[in-house]
Amino acid sequence: MELAMASAIGILTAAGVYLLLRARSFDVILGLTLLSYATNLLIFAGGRLVAGKPPVLRDGVTPTLSHYSDPLPQALVLTAIVIAFAMTAVSIVVAIRSRADNDSDHVDGGRAEREFLLAEQRRHEEAREEARNSAQAAGAGAKAGGA
Repeated sequence: MELAMASAIGILTAAGVYLLLRARSFDVILGLTLLSYATNLLIFAGGRLVAGKPPVLRDGVTPTLSHYSDPLPQALVLTAIVIAFAMTAVSIVVAIRSRADNDSDHVDGGRAEREFLLAEQRRHEEAREEARNSAQAAGAGAKAGGA
């Protein structure tokens, strides 16, 4: 159970960090959400993983940790869920406003996206030109070898 929980936390954290480093607003929001899920699981796992034990005192059961799970991590996770929901809502509103103002979903705005697209277009054109030159050189070598 601990290995599964640790693996889930690690995968969520890695995916969240990867998405945070992307250049699109939606990816950043999704990355923040995944990181908040990983944090919730980490807090929850910090209170020891206990199955089948209630966090609230019951009549007739002795109030010791052997009969109950720790309620503090559960309360912290519940609070973190509410905070993460509010943070996600605010992030979405900011992303929508940024898209409306910049006509782009790029984190740095429309100008940065245009510069990136132009650089990519130049890189592709250079690669096509290099491929054409290689093909012409191979064709000239084949003609010279066959003559």
